[in-house]
Amino acid sequence: MKKQTTIALVTIIIAIGVASIPLAQNAEAESLIPDWIKNNAGWWADGTVDDTTFLNGIEFLIESDIIKISSESVDVDKITIGFIPVEKADELTPKAKALEEFLENELGVDIEIVVPTNYEIIIEGMRFGHIDAAFMDTGPAWITHQRTGAEAVLAELVAGKVNYQATVWTLADNDSIHSLEDTVGKRVAFTSITGSSGFVRPMGTLVTEGHINIEGDDIVALESALANNFESYTFTGGYKAALQLLLNGNVDVAFGSDIAPKKYLELEDQAKLRPVTTIGPVPSHVFMVNADMSESTRNALVDALIELNYDENNSILQNLYGAEALVPTTTTMHIGDFGTYIDALIGLDQLILDKYDKSK
Repeated sequence: MKKQTTIALVTIIIAIGVASIPLAQNAEAESLIPDWIKNNAGWWADGTVDDTTFLNGIEFLIESDIIKISSESVDVDKITIGFIPVEKADELTPKAKALEEFLENELGVDIEIVVPTNYEIIIEGMRFGHIDAAFMDTGPAWITHQRTGAEAVLAELVAGKVNYQATVWTLADNDSIHSLEDTVGKRVAFTSITGSSGFVRPMGTLVTEGHINIEGDDIVALESALANNFESYTFTGGYKAALQLLLNGNVDVAFGSDIAPKKYLELEDQAKLRPVTTIGPVPSHVFMVNADMSESTRNALVDALIELNYDENNSILQNLYGAEALVPTTTTMHIGDFGTYIDALIGLDQLILDKYDKSK
């Protein structure tokens, strides 16, 4: 099986190389192949010569430019890739360097990794063609799509899933809340105004389903809607703090993820809570490509990144953000529904971008 696979690969390499030479030059190119290589090919096919010896010969032909491996699928000389802004960019840079070297080997073009201090740089870079692709969190990815036309082509797989579930939590003995709509008029705890499952999904759903109206076109209108539709609301800064307020009786509802109690609370406290309802999925991080990238380059880049899913390369991906794999997707498929909630929450897009601004 190994030999069959290698034969197929070598056949493709030779076919591509010869196809790239004008017909009149085929005879000349063929004459350039040393007899010992031709003999080795025959001996290798019948098992007389081992794989290493034969492949060394093929490597010689490639290095001598007798066999040319075409890179027609990538029609640019350089690809610049941006990363999610992080506080400790110096720690990410060596990990990103490993990806840079991997992609250069896979694609045969120069790869430059940039780690900006904010998403505005990535968005403007994509708009003006200075950044070709980027790893992005869901919210900024949707905003980038809206502003520049960039498309999601890969989604990160974490814990075997490409999303997690936004969930409404209340105390187990609270019998007054049975739906998301029931949270209106109650004391509620959000994680943060930019939190995906802790605010965007629940509040966005309440707005899009008509349970809450936002009267105005700026962030002040959104804040007024919160004050007018809940007895009280607070932004706790995280899942654990929101759940703790619920346990202490300070709020009636805590918004967060489906696994938050298991992750942050002891078993005794977990038993005191109940999930009211699962609101819906929050998408994982994505890999976005510039709207102007050609289809051939995009496909080659996606194929190269999918190689990170295999054992021999997977440590590169795991070291970046802990993602297990990258799976093909589209903006509509992966982010579309969630994007409607961002759009519905007036003025939130800029706050989402500001959240990741490490220069402030």
